[in-house]
Amino acid sequence: MTADADSEAVRRLTAGAAQLGAPLTVEGARRLLRLLDELERWNVAYNLTAIRDRQQMLTHHLLDSLSVYPALYGRHVADVGTGAGFPGLPLAVVDPQRHFTLLDSNGKKIRFVTHAARVLGLQNVDAVHVRAERFTPLQPFDTVVARAFAALETLAESVAPLCGPQTRVLAMKGRPDPAELDALPLHWSIERVEPLDVPGLGETRQLIVLRPPQG
Repeated sequence: MTADADSEAVRRLTAGAAQLGAPLTVEGARRLLRLLDELERWNVAYNLTAIRDRQQMLTHHLLDSLSVYPALYGRHVADVGTGAGFPGLPLAVVDPQRHFTLLDSNGKKIRFVTHAARVLGLQNVDAVHVRAERFTPLQPFDTVVARAFAALETLAESVAPLCGPQTRVLAMKGRPDPAELDALPLHWSIERVEPLDVPGLGETRQLIVLRPPQG
């Protein structure tokens, strides 16, 4: 990437993050661009993401990830089905005071997440090769994030072991099927549904906040 292209990408990232309410510094934006550099390099051999256009990576991976930042709750966050580290890695860059546990059942993707966290110097990230429903945390997470993970009913069942009564589950979705909203497991509830307006994305995004059984 040329110096001019790098400067423009930093400007675009910081402006987009500010619009989303995420506190991304210029240094943080450069770290996110380094994340994309590593993703592109690994993608040649491991096919970690179908998105290969750099500009689309900025919107569909980085800014899309940061769109959920204002909804995070508490200090301990789980990102289930993190794939190549989204949204967990960008969120960890902008919020070093929170601790992020990134879970995925795909070993090569977790290897990349571990590598990327090390390269970016992220001390607040743990990457775990495991299915969400088989992971037993020492204590419930405050927030569980899932980006395009599964239907809400399946998501709730999968993340139940990660949750306590006060946990918020943030489901990042496209346009959900209304029937999906009515099919939650017993005693789960929808706290709110709100649009996510991701700069430059040009696609519908919604955040569905779920609450687990209250005891």
